[in-house]
Amino acid sequence: MTIADAPIKTATQSPRRHRRSIGELLAPLDKIAATSPNLVANYEAHFDLDGKRYDLPRYLFVGPRGGDTPIRIGIFAGIHGDETEGVHAIVQFIKLLETKPELAAGYYLSFYPVCNPTGYEDATRFSRAGKDLNREFWKNSAEPEVRLLQAELVSRSFQGIISLHTDDTSDGFYGFVGGATLTKNLIKPALQAAEKFLPRDERPVIDGFNARNGIIRDSYDGILSAPPKVRPRPFEIILETPAMPPEYLKELAFVAALQTILLEYNKFIAYAPNL
Repeated sequence: MTIADAPIKTATQSPRRHRRSIGELLAPLDKIAATSPNLVANYEAHFDLDGKRYDLPRYLFVGPRGGDTPIRIGIFAGIHGDETEGVHAIVQFIKLLETKPELAAGYYLSFYPVCNPTGYEDATRFSRAGKDLNREFWKNSAEPEVRLLQAELVSRSFQGIISLHTDDTSDGFYGFVGGATLTKNLIKPALQAAEKFLPRDERPVIDGFNARNGIIRDSYDGILSAPPKVRPRPFEIILETPAMPPEYLKELAFVAALQTILLEYNKFIAYAPNL
């Protein structure tokens, strides 16, 4: 489902079923990180539930030097455990960067592919505690996943935050924008890049919000975002893929959009001193 569906669904206890393996999902990235000069795997953020440890892994990709100060971007997926497209897109994007690190020149990219590990295991939108974690941010939430992610958002001081989601009520790709005023200049080319693989959602109202050319400038409270009082505001983009198309097209659309955002932001940084 989308990050902004209304009304909010009632959580139900997930039935016992075969659980997805996070270890199998992330094994390719851990294998790369073991020998890569660019990729570092970090499993320090974790919590315990029912006697089991759950990690919120972070993968840091350090691109070739491209300026005096690296640009810090956070890329998040899987906050809803049943939305696997963004999770797999992050895996594919990191693989691409490993073969073409110049795409990340000047960047420190922090990837959080599984922000809701119990939801991912159970293939449910909610965490195993029955919470929609994407309504819990900056509300003094007691949910351990939210508290760990908030700590990352505070300590990393990201200049940009990108979240990947899936919308099963849409037939097209679209995005939410917020934060820095330049954000709209990043989302437009990102959606154009994604259109090579998926159609854009051109409806005037998407998920209950006014939209224009697939861009929404509003959202619900409590979504994963920068700390409320942080200044200057980072750019914040939420990319939404429709659920129905083939998996490979959804992943390609996400990867194309991510690559384009990095390219366009680098252009802005290079141009900014002349403003």
